[in-house]
Amino acid sequence: MVVLIKTLQVILALSILIIIHESGHFTFARLFGVRVEKFFLFFDIGGKKLFSTRSPSFIKLFPKAASWETEYGIGWLPLGGYCKISGMIDESMDLEQMKQEPKPWELRTKPAWKRLFVMAGGVLYNFIFAILAYILIMDIYGSAYFPNEGNCIYVNELSYSIGFRTGDRILAFDDYVPEDFGTLQADLARRDVRTATVLRGNDTLKIWIDQGRIAEVLNTPSMFELAIPFVVDSVMAGSANAVLRPGDRIFSLEGEDVPYLQDARKFLASHSGETLSGGIIRGADTLSVPLQVDSLGRVGVFTRLPLHVTREYTFLQAIPAGLKLTGETIGGYLRDLRMIFTPRTKAYKAVGSFIAIGQVFPSAWDWYTFINLLALLSIMLGVMNLLPIPGLDGGHIVFCLYEMLTGKKPSDRFMTVAQAIGMFLLLMLMFLAFGNDIGRLIH
Repeated sequence: MVVLIKTLQVILALSILIIIHESGHFTFARLFGVRVEKFFLFFDIGGKKLFSTRSPSFIKLFPKAASWETEYGIGWLPLGGYCKISGMIDESMDLEQMKQEPKPWELRTKPAWKRLFVMAGGVLYNFIFAILAYILIMDIYGSAYFPNEGNCIYVNELSYSIGFRTGDRILAFDDYVPEDFGTLQADLARRDVRTATVLRGNDTLKIWIDQGRIAEVLNTPSMFELAIPFVVDSVMAGSANAVLRPGDRIFSLEGEDVPYLQDARKFLASHSGETLSGGIIRGADTLSVPLQVDSLGRVGVFTRLPLHVTREYTFLQAIPAGLKLTGETIGGYLRDLRMIFTPRTKAYKAVGSFIAIGQVFPSAWDWYTFINLLALLSIMLGVMNLLPIPGLDGGHIVFCLYEMLTGKKPSDRFMTVAQAIGMFLLLMLMFLAFGNDIGRLIH
């Protein structure tokens, strides 16, 4: 059931994003009088279609569809979608059309600046959609996060070996001051950090970051956990430890220091069912009290959350907040791409396909998560399509800009060869993504 829910979410999300992207191309093409022959969700390889407005059954229901210039449909191969624009060498590789005399409704007869807008329309729509989605999120849900300022890290083996220690407060990565605690590990990997400045006790120290370990940073989860002081927020009803009060901080168990909740959990788990001597700080007093540990290694209290920030926005306030979040997300993804093309980081091993996308969706429907992922995936789709690779929008944009700057239009033969090379590169990228996903499933 979980697999089914995740699969449906992936299909719905990708379908929405494909339609948005292709609508950008379609809108500008029609605006400039360019004929769009086909508008398809998914690919109709071999002419096989799940749905088409040219099918006899559809035309029988809607006779006017027979006169539509554009065929709308759904293909059988769910690896994307496309607009077939007249007079354009695209993934359909329709070379016969290009051999005929140019027609006034074809893209190749339009000036370079118009072709540029047609090519950039998909990416533009992706970014606009992300902005609107983030504005909606800010307006309805606001934002909540643990700030980096005032919170401490709890390290694992990797962060310890690099030089970090539990209880450190990260002040800066080089000249960058992190704001969100939750993005510390991503910031360390993305920003080519050379030194980390930390506050350890009363001392400010610098930790030199070995760039050769960035691959480990990318592949080791929970490098920086939030160090949570063991402070009682409330005592559970029926708890055997009614002696505890809200605000009490448990700092030791059986004389062993447990400065953070993570330390206490490990100790309590190994002493389930026992009565322990607990050292607590209550206001200005330090006390020793007996604590009964239940069979699950708990002492029957709710702990106080660390410092966190919650912000609510009016609709007008949500607009700049959504724009800012879109810009930050685009910047972060650009840094991710830079790492993918930097072999020493081994970030290329993290490239994934639809299988990887499916794993990030929750096992139960949640509107906040779904809209958030839609916005993120829309940005990823837009940025990926801006790569200057023939076969992607970015490749066509580069050719249009070249023509606008030099006044020379690339020949149809050159465009055909470039398109074939681009399709080959994209196919290799697809094999890499599926190979990584299959490898992760096996291991």
